[in-house]
Amino acid sequence: VMSILLHGDAAFAGQGVVYETFHLSDLPSYTTNGTIHVVVNNQIGFTTDPRMARSSPYPTDVARVVNAPIFHVNADDPEAVMYVCSVAAEWRNTYNKDVVVDLVCYRRRGHNEMDEPMFTQPLMYKQIHKQVPVLKKYADKLIADGTVTLQEFEEEIAKYDRICEEAYTRSKDNKILHIKHWLDSPWPGFFNMDGEPKSMSCPPTGISEELLTHIGNVASSVPVKDFKIHSGLSRILKARSEMTKNRVVDWALAEYMAFGSVLKEGIHVRLSGQDVERGTF
Repeated sequence: VMSILLHGDAAFAGQGVVYETFHLSDLPSYTTNGTIHVVVNNQIGFTTDPRMARSSPYPTDVARVVNAPIFHVNADDPEAVMYVCSVAAEWRNTYNKDVVVDLVCYRRRGHNEMDEPMFTQPLMYKQIHKQVPVLKKYADKLIADGTVTLQEFEEEIAKYDRICEEAYTRSKDNKILHIKHWLDSPWPGFFNMDGEPKSMSCPPTGISEELLTHIGNVASSVPVKDFKIHSGLSRILKARSEMTKNRVVDWALAEYMAFGSVLKEGIHVRLSGQDVERGTF
């Protein structure tokens, strides 16, 4: 499995979660062994110029915190984009580290139906209106090279238009929303035919008192002989041992027993959050 994240340029530079995720990218038990970040860089954030949106030259500079390689590629050159994406995939596969592809492109129309970009970016949009669309630019090149004929190109365009038109027509007849069609991977038996969750029954997860006592005793002991332990800790362990003996639990011991029972079944437990290593709670 390879994780691929798609970002906008303004979001990549401006959202704290991107920076935070980079810092999680190589932590033990958190790493995805490298994510490919594709930044669709239309050089504008809604209506904001880059010079008003960030302090760095490139939106992708935030990826430097983990020394990820960053490829800036002209999105008007599909073959260059394909080449860079192959290199990015190979990098990720070889080194298991994050890599960033910055697709330098433009937005042909406004941010949404209500946005008229000529109000806020008149000079930029004068240039954009002169640009030959990338599909036409690449098609002309392929036809000139003799890679495809004009007829083949027109047939492909007609085929794609037909798919869109048919889907649009079908959408008008849809009366039911099938939620399960939107799931990335439908879990067998999790949803019924209408896409509604089945009533879920939980299997019993209880364990014997003997096992609970064993976990309690382990949780209140020191694994190494003649190991000098902090007096404050030894008080806690002693109290825990007494609780186990008296068949009483507090939050911390209950948590220990839950983790211990899962570990006994050979299941890896990852603790995260504040103070977990100190065991404060």
